Amino acid sequence: MLADVLAIGAHPDDIELSCGGTIAKLVRDGYKVALADVTQGELGTRGNKEIRLKEAAEAAKILGAVTRRNLRIGDGQIELSHGNRTKVITLIRELRPSILIIPHAVERHPDHVHTHQLCKEAWFYSGLRKIETSLNGLKQKPHRPDNFFEFMQWYEFIPSFIVDISRTFEIKMKAIKAHASQFYNPKSKDPETILSRPEFLERIVTDCEYYGKKIGVKYGEPFFCWTPIGVKSMFDLVLTKG
Repeated sequence: MLADVLAIGAHPDDIELSCGGTIAKLVRDGYKVALADVTQGELGTRGNKEIRLKEAAEAAKILGAVTRRNLRIGDGQIELSHGNRTKVITLIRELRPSILIIPHAVERHPDHVHTHQLCKEAWFYSGLRKIETSLNGLKQKPHRPDNFFEFMQWYEFIPSFIVDISRTFEIKMKAIKAHASQFYNPKSKDPETILSRPEFLERIVTDCEYYGKKIGVKYGEPFFCWTPIGVKSMFDLVLTKG
């Protein structure tokens, strides 16, 4: 199976919360998008890994992803080890995406930072032919995605670009709510977390409105890129009309 885009998050629901609207938009535009969760989120206060895997599968279906993988690296144990890096390299070489979407480098949760570091290293090393990997007994060919883009989670950054998700915002929210164990539910007996408070999902809406307003649309999702981004024409730009 091949994919045009591979989005990787530390935990189930990270992708939906941060760039679910962009994923849904890419799918609507005809691109094949694959998702991957580094951990099963087993250290999470609410739910358990079995519940979260089912929720992740349902969310992937809502977004229209061609596949969703779980690398089953231990939650809270995302180390920059040879074994963990090889898992990500193997996945990149299997799916051969042109674009990689990963967490931002500076984040509140250590797992998000470690996932960024792991993915960035795997992005580079996946293109080196002398680093050998195999899948199902067959040697893989090297493949490095053209670039990687970083999505925003808790800590804000100045975006390199903002994607207009106005037409896919409702799909994003539906995919987020598929992770029902994590969010507000007055009937739940699990301890409250920052995500399960009623106002958390309201914040997601507000953030998308905020970044949408910056480019003159209803909803937007911000991304960061370390390299300059070119455009084919100034008339392709989405800007707030002044």
